[in-house]
Amino acid sequence: MTLNAHVQEDEDEGGEQHNDQVAEDINVKQHKVNWFEQEIYSEVKWCLALDSVEFRGASEFQNLTVLSTKRFGKALVIDGHLQNTELDEYIYHENLVHPALLTHNNPKTVFIMGGGGGSAAREVLKHRHIEKVIICDIDRNIAGLIREHMTANHAAFKDERLQIVYNDAKYELEMSEEKFDVILGDLPELDESNSSGSSHLYTKSFYENVVIPKLKGNGLLVTQAGPAGIFTHKAMFSPLYNTLKQVFSYVVAYTAVMPSYGDSNGWIMASNEPINLDGEQLNNRIGERIKDELRYLDGPVIIASTVLNKTLKNSLMEETRILTDENVNVGFVRKRGVCN
Repeated sequence: MTLNAHVQEDEDEGGEQHNDQVAEDINVKQHKVNWFEQEIYSEVKWCLALDSVEFRGASEFQNLTVLSTKRFGKALVIDGHLQNTELDEYIYHENLVHPALLTHNNPKTVFIMGGGGGSAAREVLKHRHIEKVIICDIDRNIAGLIREHMTANHAAFKDERLQIVYNDAKYELEMSEEKFDVILGDLPELDESNSSGSSHLYTKSFYENVVIPKLKGNGLLVTQAGPAGIFTHKAMFSPLYNTLKQVFSYVVAYTAVMPSYGDSNGWIMASNEPINLDGEQLNNRIGERIKDELRYLDGPVIIASTVLNKTLKNSLMEETRILTDENVNVGFVRKRGVCN
């Protein structure tokens, strides 16, 4: 009743003029807000409100934009694709790193494909018994710019266990005389034109001829596997899963919601030794091995992440596509975003 009386009073005292002014003010405010927009699946856009565009730069390999967003802090955009944000990148990187390292009985050495910004290495180095971590990123310039703008990983780069090389991960692994306990793929997802500079690191021949020979007998591969939502998982998640099934005896897919993506993301572990997931054992290993507290994962959450909904589970079982050097065609993937 009070509200109605207030509205009537406004109308009696020039309410029409007042409403016009409110509409004008709203319109002005709307125009003051800049947005990063990305089509995450057909006819659906995901938008992040921006305070500013902090940086734009390019290397011979890719373009980098650093955004200051209103909700997620700084955000990294590479070639138009949102990579991660300050607010929730820990969800992505904890899922990428810890399930594999905690599942492995005694990981000592880790090779990271990509990951030049250091977030994956930061998580790996939380494990007390890790002796050596190699980041292999093809793009020295962009990796340096990311480290300049995203400062959370500076301590990781001072850790004497970390080595950095700038090369194509395929060639670096081929040349290496070492074998690793875990090989980790922190790579851009395949893009809409299949022109991603990392597409050859997602193929059957790469896993078969390069990765497996460089894994120790009980070694594990883990890779990010792109969007894994109800409407987005068929682009990359399911064909990558099927590709790995052609090469490894044991393959485990898992997912988590990424708030800044507006979708779920997927990761896949693969090995030629059984991958044993036990919540109590994982929790014990977290306590024994990790020197800092995890913000997202514990043993039961890791187990829960491997329980896929019926739609995803059926898609993985029915998938027939295999990613090869000749054919890395995927379905609809996120389009390159724009700042408006």
